[in-house]
Amino acid sequence: MENILKIDKLEKYYGNKSNLTKAINNISFNVTKGEFVAIMGASGSGKTTLLNCISTIDKVTAGHILVENEDITMLKGNKLNAFRREKLGFVFQDFNLLDTLTAFENIALALSIQKVNPKEIEKRVSEISKKLNISNILNKYPYQISGGQKQRVACARAIVTNPKLVLADEPTGALDSKSAKMLLESFEYLNDDLKATILMVTHDAFTASYASRVIFIKDGKVFNEIYRGDDNRKAFFDKIIDVVTLLGGDLEDVI
Repeated sequence: MENILKIDKLEKYYGNKSNLTKAINNISFNVTKGEFVAIMGASGSGKTTLLNCISTIDKVTAGHILVENEDITMLKGNKLNAFRREKLGFVFQDFNLLDTLTAFENIALALSIQKVNPKEIEKRVSEISKKLNISNILNKYPYQISGGQKQRVACARAIVTNPKLVLADEPTGALDSKSAKMLLESFEYLNDDLKATILMVTHDAFTASYASRVIFIKDGKVFNEIYRGDDNRKAFFDKIIDVVTLLGGDLEDVI
């Protein structure tokens, strides 16, 4: 299988020699094309720092991050901007939609930045909106739609550029249970039907159970990982809870 993402001996430290915090401590793993991987861990475990390093928001202290065999830790300036624009899609907990733009305009913005022609933009926004069941709200502004609809607009924005990797940071964190379930079914669709490669950080076992693999982070290191395989989602959820239980005192923070 083709590796989309390779994390190689990654380290991220904060502070100085007298007060050093190892947020990420020698982590290595791969994500293959078309995988849906969840990263779980308690608050302070390093999972969000890991996502920030992959998204190039944070700089690594040591190690390498390769996306399609390109070492993104070495990118600077225009090359770094091009990488973010062309190869990554983002879904954030707080949606990060622009209030002054309609849903259509929010989704289309990334394509406009890439200088895609207007007819192609309209076609691609229309196609992804139908697939995520948001065609009827494209002319509305973020304040006029629900949290679940906002997050599906954010998903459409993330995937419309056909990125190599979609990064999701606690995507269900601001949603009620019904909206969260609809969003996760949208993620399943993006992964199963559109073959999107997704890396999702979550503290929630129910959310993680939609992934095909879960990597557990503790104290900046990989604690365990499990694969869904042929399990149904309920059976996989139970396996996730078993590992969470092994994390001991972190249980309440993780589920």
